[in-house]
Amino acid sequence: MINQAKWIRADIACPLFEKKISIKNKIKSAVLQITAKGIYECLINGVRVGDFVLAPGWTDYNDHIQYQEYDVTSLMENNSVIEVKCGAGWAATIMGLDEEFSIWTDHPSCIFSLDIEYENGEKESFLSDSGVLVYTSDVVETDIYNGETIDRTIERVCCGNACEEEITATLVPQIGELIKEQEHIFPASVFKTPKGEWVVDFGQNMTGYVKVRVKGKRGDRIRISHGEVLDSDGNFYNENMRAAKCEALYIMGGEYEEFKPTFTFYGFRYIRLDEFPGIPRIENFEAIEVHSDMKRTGSFVCGHEGLNRLYSNIIWGQKDNFLDIPTDCPQRDERLGWTGDAQIFMRTAAINYDVEKFFDKWLYDMRVEQRPNGAIPTVVPDCIHRLTHLYAAGWGDSSTVCPWEVYKAYGNERILKDNFECMRGWVEYMHNFGDEEYLWLGDGHYGDWCALDNKDGDKRGTTDDDLIASCFFAYSTSLLVKAGDILGKDMTEYKAMYKKIRSAIWDYFMEDGVPKCKTQTACSLLINFDLCQDKQKTAELLLKLIRDNGNHLTTGFVGTPHLLHALSKTGNTKTAYDLLLREQYPSWLYSVNHGATTIWEHWDGIKEDGSMWDAEMNSFNHYAYGAVFDWIFGVCAGINVKDDSAGYKGITIEPNPDERLGFADTSIDTRQGKVRVLWRYMEEFIRYEIEIPNGTTADLTLPDLKKYQLTGGKYIFYTGKV
Repeated sequence: MINQAKWIRADIACPLFEKKISIKNKIKSAVLQITAKGIYECLINGVRVGDFVLAPGWTDYNDHIQYQEYDVTSLMENNSVIEVKCGAGWAATIMGLDEEFSIWTDHPSCIFSLDIEYENGEKESFLSDSGVLVYTSDVVETDIYNGETIDRTIERVCCGNACEEEITATLVPQIGELIKEQEHIFPASVFKTPKGEWVVDFGQNMTGYVKVRVKGKRGDRIRISHGEVLDSDGNFYNENMRAAKCEALYIMGGEYEEFKPTFTFYGFRYIRLDEFPGIPRIENFEAIEVHSDMKRTGSFVCGHEGLNRLYSNIIWGQKDNFLDIPTDCPQRDERLGWTGDAQIFMRTAAINYDVEKFFDKWLYDMRVEQRPNGAIPTVVPDCIHRLTHLYAAGWGDSSTVCPWEVYKAYGNERILKDNFECMRGWVEYMHNFGDEEYLWLGDGHYGDWCALDNKDGDKRGTTDDDLIASCFFAYSTSLLVKAGDILGKDMTEYKAMYKKIRSAIWDYFMEDGVPKCKTQTACSLLINFDLCQDKQKTAELLLKLIRDNGNHLTTGFVGTPHLLHALSKTGNTKTAYDLLLREQYPSWLYSVNHGATTIWEHWDGIKEDGSMWDAEMNSFNHYAYGAVFDWIFGVCAGINVKDDSAGYKGITIEPNPDERLGFADTSIDTRQGKVRVLWRYMEEFIRYEIEIPNGTTADLTLPDLKKYQLTGGKYIFYTGKV
């Protein structure tokens, strides 16, 4: 068993550990348990073990490390060799916004056990220890941000025996999804830029790496830089990568070779060939997209091509950033598990993919990182301790929002049970902060990040941070109450607390029934969290703020996920559609019309004149604004889980068609089966096709206000045009 083995290391950058195995008798079974503080790749007799890439993923390596178990019976021979190649990975890379050192380690380590059962009943274990030999590998250098260097001219040299080391982290069986190679994408074109540089365009922004197939001679070099976009002149652009070099360097050892990285990944659509032997051709390159191996569940297509492209971008943004943890972006010197981004996108995430196992793992990571006073860091795993904005409204609330949305999507009460104390801890942190017991005032926050209601180029919106914080205090408390009620806990104290928070918000932030802070985000939060003192007047204020800003949104990360919902909840779905379908800046379709294949971090990442928003913080693969799909799913299609249900056992369907789409076909594969809503404008009426899984019930309300109770089956209805 792996807990009986020893952690081993070597004083070279990317060591290859080798252990020879002598087999006594005929094998009945052979099981390998293995992991690394860093990233490993294991071969037995030259055959790669498993299809998990970037294993074992990212955790707080000082607390716990996942190990993997593989059935390797078919790989074993009488005299077998286990080879484990290790790289720095997240553990030994300087992760997180220009940190000066890795907070976990400065070298990779590994541990493994091979447990064999013979047909005669005898058992034998082969463990990692100081008897394992160390060899040089062809990976000379590797880093999550900077990339990887592979040198096939290096001769394999034995460096002696491995060193044992003490690592106190708990070894836990694999919790999350495996990271696997997914789509294989061949170039759309290979061309020379106006600067005379060779560039390969894969036609799709993605997360992964490039496989190179090339002929040359020993010592020839292939140096690749990765980028997401071209500049306004059509030249390769990667200034937005900041300090991350994002390079791959391959040094050839023979006449024909294939290369791809082992211990890192990149965010890119384009690659620049800084060095290459000969004239590059399409057949030399293949991009391999990687992400956690989640099952696709959601589907959407409509008669508006821009909206279809937006949905494709949302899907790509999710899978590109769901790589063991939910990252903000996959390319620059960041790639962190920002809690705010995950909270914003959580409901959409659980529609598009089955993310129960994925978030089970990340919420485990979050519980580990929670402070004794209940505070939640803004990134998980937490590698940016030095930041002053360590605990922020809308970010720490991922500890309540994510478990609740996972429960609603899949109906598994265990997720609430496992996370209930973490949820309670966060609510108590807000409750105990400052002098006002029922408001969260005066702390440092990110506010409505990237909102547009401040001066151009400012990263923070003008919505009162205290209002945002207090609204999330109320919302998280309400979710804690719901979770406690489901688990059969006495929630009397928190129900009373919620009422007092709501009352305090009215007293402190309201005037004449509307918020003193008159922003789209303030109105949206108050409406969507059911915190309005006067919902009608707040809705009228929201409409006025939209009209006064040229009929466009001004919201940022915090307000945008709630804006369209707030409009629909107050009878203004037509205005919500107007914002969704707007094509001019700022809008969701602006980026689509400017060639985006993923979701941008900024509404105008590329401006109308072709210039960039800036180079410091301008990701073109940032999924947060893709949260709009939960409005498309829940309002346009009208599919929702009943308030008193979970896991789509009880469903409400209330479609809201709009003739500008022509039709919309939306579905989700739930734990119960497929739920599907199709509406289509015909010459004289609207046709609805509804599919409900067996064993479930659905309350259907059509736009003509006719109501039906449906059980499992397929149905067709008609109404007059809306």
